[in-house]
Amino acid sequence: MALLPQSPRIGRRVRTIALVGIDGSGKTTQAHRLAAELAAAGLPAVYRRNAGGRHWFGRVAGLVGKEDAEQLLGRRGMLGVESVLRWLAIARTMLRRMIRRDIAVMDRYAVCQYASLRARGARPAAERRARLAYRLFPRPDVTFLLAVDPEVAHERIERRGYDHESMDYLWAATKAYESLPEYRDFVVIDANGTPDEVSAAIHAELAAFTEPAAVPAARRTEPEPLQACP
Repeated sequence: MALLPQSPRIGRRVRTIALVGIDGSGKTTQAHRLAAELAAAGLPAVYRRNAGGRHWFGRVAGLVGKEDAEQLLGRRGMLGVESVLRWLAIARTMLRRMIRRDIAVMDRYAVCQYASLRARGARPAAERRARLAYRLFPRPDVTFLLAVDPEVAHERIERRGYDHESMDYLWAATKAYESLPEYRDFVVIDANGTPDEVSAAIHAELAAFTEPAAVPAARRTEPEPLQACP
């Protein structure tokens, strides 16, 4: 694993928390868990999924005798569909957050699309177009990159049994995330451990962002700063 960078420390209101990383890093598990634990602590936190539809199209591909989503739609076609569907998902998430004024725990965000484009060998122009479209959305207040060894990620994917990723792609995706200009602002979490260990690491880092001023005042039920859930 690459050396984990020092986590940034900021003192601003936390309204959006994004969890990103390669397939098999545990994004969905940890996002569900974090949203539930924050809600249990009295905060208006909700889980939001910002998927690009690749797994769904992969299932469709299997039903019609294709190997995967890219064989069904073509590499460029799938990347285009993925970009549009993720954009729509994030737009829906941001609209809900504006209306309900909750804390959105996001399973994936815009950077996932930039990393996908790089890992799958898209032309730089494709990423420029994606960034132009996605710049409508503000950066999350904190983005956790769940950093996992590709071998560990591959084992997890194979264990869950409903999809497959090659080791070559998982290595390419790891390098893609590390190459993003946003990488320097990520809070990098070692995600090779158990779900409990990863969750504890996320809470330890999140505590630095969630002093009293960081929680929306209108919805905060406790005057004390948020503590990591046991």
